[in-house]
Amino acid sequence: MPYINRMAKTKSKLNRPKSKTAKSHTRAKRAVIKHAAGTAALQYIPWHTIPLEELNPLLQRQFVVGQEIMVARVLLKKGCIVPEHSHHNEQLTYILDGALKFWIDGKEIIVYSGEVLCIPAHMPHKAEAMEDTVDLDVFTPPRADWINKSDQYLRGQK
Repeated sequence: MPYINRMAKTKSKLNRPKSKTAKSHTRAKRAVIKHAAGTAALQYIPWHTIPLEELNPLLQRQFVVGQEIMVARVLLKKGCIVPEHSHHNEQLTYILDGALKFWIDGKEIIVYSGEVLCIPAHMPHKAEAMEDTVDLDVFTPPRADWINKSDQYLRGQK
C-alpha cells in the first residue's frame, strides 16, 4: 500500500516546473553508485530530475543505469557528428524525434523518428544528426566509459 501512495504523490508532481536541483544531482549520483556497488534496487527516475550532461556544444545526454542495462536520452543538434567508435555493448537506438544518419557495416542508414536500429557488440559505427534529434539509446551491459566519463571521443567535438 505505501508504494501506491508514493506513486499517487509522484503523479501530482508531474505538473510542477522542471528545475535542476541539488536533489536531482544526488539522485543521479545514487543511480551510478548503486550500479558500481552491484546492488539491485527498484528505481523510479523522471527524466527531468536528471541533469543534462553537455559533452560538446551540439551534444547533450542523460542516462539511467540498472543492474545489467542502461538507457540514455541523447540530444543532438543538426550537424552533430558522433565519431566512429565501437564498444563491447549491444546497442538499441530508438529515434524519438529527428533523424540520424549512420555509417555502419559498409552502409549508410538513416534512422527516422519512430524507427529503431540494433547495433551488435563490437561493430564500428559513426552517426550524424540530419536535424535536431532526440535519441533513446539502450545498452547492455551499461557503458562503463559513460559512467566514469572516459568517453573522450564525444567530448569537445562537433
